[in-house]
Amino acid sequence: MKTVFVGAVEGSLAAFTAICGAGHVPDLLVTLPPDLSRRHSDFSDLVPMAEHFGVPVHFTKRSDSEETLEAIRAVQPDLVMVIGWSQICGPAFRAIPRIGCLGFHPSALPRLRGRAVIPWTILLGETTSGSTIFWLGAGADDGPIAAQSHYSIDPETITARDLYDRVLIALTEMLPPLLSRIKGGDIPSEPQPETGISICARRRPEDGRIDWTRPASEIHRLIRAAAPPYPGAFTQATDGTRITVISARLFPREGYYIGLPGQVQAIDGSNFTVACGDGRCLDILAWSGADHPPALHSKLGNTSP
Repeated sequence: MKTVFVGAVEGSLAAFTAICGAGHVPDLLVTLPPDLSRRHSDFSDLVPMAEHFGVPVHFTKRSDSEETLEAIRAVQPDLVMVIGWSQICGPAFRAIPRIGCLGFHPSALPRLRGRAVIPWTILLGETTSGSTIFWLGAGADDGPIAAQSHYSIDPETITARDLYDRVLIALTEMLPPLLSRIKGGDIPSEPQPETGISICARRRPEDGRIDWTRPASEIHRLIRAAAPPYPGAFTQATDGTRITVISARLFPREGYYIGLPGQVQAIDGSNFTVACGDGRCLDILAWSGADHPPALHSKLGNTSP
């Protein structure tokens, strides 16, 4: 079975490595050129792994460009895998493989279609999540399901990194055996239910701005949702310095500190404690962007971007 693999992020690398290790080495890798790595905060270079397994590489800025379509057609693939690729694959692209095009989505479809699914899963306080391999169609994330897994998550503690890693485990567990089934002529394809559909909007780095007037638990959720591999939640010090908050925890003693939302209540080494809008506080445990913690009793977030 001839295959083409398309991808450019951490999940792409994990999937590519897993299928090659299982003996399903693609006949072509399509990926972004290195100068476009900034498009993804979780960009990964798949070229070294492709070279290790002897897979030819085609770099493209647009997967629907005629040059890229011709490169894929030249392989005469039975199957194309689009894993970790943010561009829409149009009808000319989808018409090339004999069997079809597989895509991957980090939710239990049809729930949470769309963009920024891992951050939205955390922001919504979901207690369960999932991962889906599906057949690409004309719509966004609405094609028939080829494989799917479900798992429980703790909405009070899970971080973007935790969920991202859980998604990668599911992907690498599902994809190699699915390819074996398809190669053997068993092609699973279950239409998505018409009920339970939801669509996530795109999130941009500026959506990570912390509003300290919000409840501490809500801000904590934002920090966890925007954490690496994403750009991070952020605030400003009084001098305008942008501080990216990587990790935080709820301060355990309610009513202990009295202060204004965004006011620094305590400093302990590199850690500092900030008051939130509901009177509770957050301990900021890991952060970047400044040389020192903000000054005691200074107020964060009261400057323009």
